[in-house]
Amino acid sequence: MSNADTKSGDPPKTNINIRVTETFLEDIDATWQEEGYNSRSEFIRDALRDAVRHPDLTRGSWKEIAAVEHARRTGESETFSREDIVGDDE
Repeated sequence: MSNADTKSGDPPKTNINIRVTETFLEDIDATWQEEGYNSRSEFIRDALRDAVRHPDLTRGSWKEIAAVEHARRTGESETFSREDIVGDDE
């Protein structure tokens, strides 16, 4: 890998190869584009980073987090005031 392949100060990166079905790749591509990532690689790096940093979270937990984040980004989530959450007792 040449120095032109990395930004100044970024650690060098290594390419890996993975095999996925065409259907799964279509899902990945749709997801990274919908979520505003710049590339498939950026999205996959984030997903892998999250999985390594939080190995105790279950697949269901990740799906719930992803759904909430997607709703927040797309404006489909409900918003609550501080008073709605903590109440008037404070």
